[in-house]
Amino acid sequence: MKKILIYAMEGKKMCFLHALMNAKQLKEQGNEVKIIIEGEACKLIGELEKENNNLYVELKASKIIAGVCLACSKVLGVFETNEASGIPLLADMMGHAGIAQYLSNGYETVVF
Repeated sequence: MKKILIYAMEGKKMCFLHALMNAKQLKEQGNEVKIIIEGEACKLIGELEKENNNLYVELKASKIIAGVCLACSKVLGVFETNEASGIPLLADMMGHAGIAQYLSNGYETVVF
């Protein structure tokens, strides 16, 4: 079993959905998987919430989606939407969502 952090930064929905699909597949193969939503990807939460996207909802409910960047949510004007989603807002790296704690806990990082 591996520990994998998916750091989703790309604001294109197709790219983000591939991050989600990979997370699900890796989890189903017995790996420990977490997703952090950063950068432009923070803008996608509202859209996926509105759609009630099944994959997104599943990964959010199972806590595979570990958090979303607080600073980027504010800068991109989606703070209220992201806060309402119930996904934890992360700010451990100068207001942004860092990867240091995951690396120190043995996670491999994949960036989308």
